[in-house]
Amino acid sequence: MSELLNHLYGQQHRLCTTPSGQVTLVLSRDREIDLIELEQLCDAVGWSRRPLRRVRRALQNSLLLVGLWRHDPRLPKLVGFARCTGDGVIDATIWDVAVHPRYQGAGLGKQLMHYVLDALRQQQVQRVSLFADPEVIGFYAAQGWELEPLERRCAFWYAS
Repeated sequence: MSELLNHLYGQQHRLCTTPSGQVTLVLSRDREIDLIELEQLCDAVGWSRRPLRRVRRALQNSLLLVGLWRHDPRLPKLVGFARCTGDGVIDATIWDVAVHPRYQGAGLGKQLMHYVLDALRQQQVQRVSLFADPEVIGFYAAQGWELEPLERRCAFWYAS
């Protein structure tokens, strides 16, 4: 199975721990993100639609793309996503963190964020910022992110 996972998701993939263990979920920065699947994920989490040509350009100009996949050897399904922009040396910003509502509440968002930060650490990025809607900023605070003074939308992580 590990050879198949390496083929589908790349050498740096990571299996997620899940409460049920009945489904295999995989984090990958190597598997290509399909725009239609990404749009369906964004619809599922209630985000407004963006023109696909602009989304394609945003993905092409990103420093890091991470997909969370429900493993199926024939057709893996995208159930989570995050992307980063930045210089890849000192600063990075995390954007568009999403986990499909069916998969929320099982710790997958936290695992996604750990995977993203691990990838940024490998690049020796020193500072990471993110912008989130006020109703989810507490998710990041609970993981140790430093919130902006008004604790509304922005959080920061610093390499130790």
